[in-house]
Amino acid sequence: MLKTLSLRFPALVAVRTSSSPFAARRLQHTSHQRPISRAQRVSKPGRTISWLHRYRSYATRITSGISPKSVLIVNKLRTKPVVEAIDTLLKYIGKNYPDVQVYHEDRPDIPKGAKVWRPGPDAELIDLVITLGGDGTILHASSLFKVGAVPPVLSFSMGTLGFLLPFHIDDYTKAIDSAFAGRITVLHRMRLSCSFQDSGGKHVDTHCDDWQVMNEIALHRGSSPHLITIDVFVDGQHLTEAVSDGLIVSTPTGSTAYSLSAGGPIVHPSLSAIVLTPICPRSLSFRPLVFPSSSSITLRISERSRASSGLSMDGQISHVLSPGESVTVRASLYPIPCINRSSITEPPQIRHGEEEGAIGGISGEGVGPGKEDDWVRDINNLLQYNATFRSKALTRHSRG
Repeated sequence: MLKTLSLRFPALVAVRTSSSPFAARRLQHTSHQRPISRAQRVSKPGRTISWLHRYRSYATRITSGISPKSVLIVNKLRTKPVVEAIDTLLKYIGKNYPDVQVYHEDRPDIPKGAKVWRPGPDAELIDLVITLGGDGTILHASSLFKVGAVPPVLSFSMGTLGFLLPFHIDDYTKAIDSAFAGRITVLHRMRLSCSFQDSGGKHVDTHCDDWQVMNEIALHRGSSPHLITIDVFVDGQHLTEAVSDGLIVSTPTGSTAYSLSAGGPIVHPSLSAIVLTPICPRSLSFRPLVFPSSSSITLRISERSRASSGLSMDGQISHVLSPGESVTVRASLYPIPCINRSSITEPPQIRHGEEEGAIGGISGEGVGPGKEDDWVRDINNLLQYNATFRSKALTRHSRG
């Protein structure tokens, strides 16, 4: 079974079968191979891709491991609070983990004491990514590893609220110590990859080909005043002709971003799914759809479309599709592993019934560490999910 899984999800198996998640990532995340063909993903006749998904787990509990040897710091614009936070992190890591090499992407504001890191096939091996900023900073960190696996990501908020920001910068000591000791829970957030075809259906090489997308791929009419017409195919079968301002293909992580604003569903990030959401469709019966991650979704600009379509990936990369051209979206083989806040605790205590080395619980009410769902907390705190006027008033009263 592991041999079969290694063909379909090489990055995931590397984490599950290695005694050290960081050592596994050193071998995997700089792999710049093209995605394997669909025929290669199934090793035995009669076993479909959906069969493999029964054994795919997006939540990996890591309770042992060795410290990472290299750390990449990714931050938003270096304002004074960010500069002070980076300096504090560098001093703490240098004092407590002197053998760790700290890298920073090639920018004019590289902090003192960090080495320059450039993405690409010859990039230095990175074991852990630390981000400081908002959700956009994590999306940028994901884009630095466009092809191949991503090291575990430890995200700190600089006062901004976001679904991808489990830690506040004030908690850096506890978070770093737990991550370096391997006492963490990692949520593998699914990513998407895309390829482009010309009007004849032939593959087209572009600067965005096979890039990994964490939130969504969006087709939109751009500056054109006209609606665009898009033919949608699922696994080669024609699904519908969409006449709208555009279409969004998102991951479960991206379901609370652009897709949600367009009326799409909220999908738990641990699920393996692809969400298709229309943007202002002409037909009121065109509703969002959720597909299994084994699906291949092709969006082709109809020859009858009155305008070309712009394409953006996580709001960063732009590409223009003319009538007859298409983009095919699939689940990436390489999710992004995000460290959960609920897994960071005080020094571990061994609970009754758990094996030695597992993270212990803190006595009292509530679920134990690693069991609480960060996402449940976030949709209540950030989205005010299902909050009525009365519940909002009670919340304001309790805060007063």
